[in-house]
Amino acid sequence: MVETTDKVFAGSIPEIYDRFMVPLIFEPYAVDLAERVAALAPNDVLETAAGTGVLTRALGERLPASTHVVATDLNQAMLDQAAKRQPTRAVEWKQADALGLPFADRSFDAVACQFGAMFFPDKVQGYREARRVLRPGGRFLFNVWDKIADNEFADVVTQTLAEMFPADPPRFMARTPHGHHDVERIRRDLAAAGFSDVSIDAVDARSRAPSARHVAIAYCQGTPLRNEIEARGATRLEEATDRAAAAVAQRFGTAAVDGRIRAIVISAS
Repeated sequence: MVETTDKVFAGSIPEIYDRFMVPLIFEPYAVDLAERVAALAPNDVLETAAGTGVLTRALGERLPASTHVVATDLNQAMLDQAAKRQPTRAVEWKQADALGLPFADRSFDAVACQFGAMFFPDKVQGYREARRVLRPGGRFLFNVWDKIADNEFADVVTQTLAEMFPADPPRFMARTPHGHHDVERIRRDLAAAGFSDVSIDAVDARSRAPSARHVAIAYCQGTPLRNEIEARGATRLEEATDRAAAAVAQRFGTAAVDGRIRAIVISAS
C-alpha cells in the first residue's frame, strides 16, 4: 500500500532530489529506457511520472526534433524543476495523474515511465490508462527497482533509520520504491490491463557518489523518506542524515563510494 506521504515531492525535495538523487541512481536507467524508446522510432511519446526530467532529457537527446514529447507528473513542483533543466528541445509539460490521463484514446506511439509505477495506488488502472492512450502496435516501457537487498545504498540507509527509530522505523524505501518487484505480479497486472507481448529484463548498474554524505542527503532529504523522518521529530532530519552518512562510510569508505543497484525493465504492447 502506498501511503499518502509517499507521493509528496514538495518543498525543497525536488531540488535536492534533482541535485543528489538523480545522478546517484537514475541516470543510467534513463539512458537505457530512452534508447529502448528511440529504437521504436515513435512520432508521439508520452512520459508519465516524469519527476525532475532525467528521462525527458535522455529522450530529447535520442529522439529527432520532429518527435512530439509530452512529459507529465502528479507533482507540479517536480515538473517545474524539470523544466528548468530541459535544454532547448521542445517538450510539452503537463501536470497529470497517470491513473487518469487527460489525453484522448490512441494518442501516442509509446508511453514511458521511469520508476513511477511503484507509486501507482492502483497498478492495473495505471497500466490500463497507458494502454488506452496508445495507438495499435504501440508500446509501454517502464522500469521499477528490484528488491531493496539488491540496491545497496538504499538498504544501508533503511537499516540505519530502523536502528534510529526502532519503535516505528521509516519504511518508505522498502515499501514503495522497492516494493513492486514481483515480476509475475507485474505480468498479471499488465495482462489484466489488456497488454500482451511482455518482456522483462533485470538490469544491473553502479551507484556512485563523491562521498557517503552525498548518499545520505540524497535519500534522507531528497525523497519522501524525509517526510517520514520529520514526522518522527521535526529536528531529527540532520541527525538521521549524519547517521546514514556514517553507516554508508563504514561499509563503503570515506572517500568516493560505489554501490550496486538493480532495476527491472518492462516492455509491453
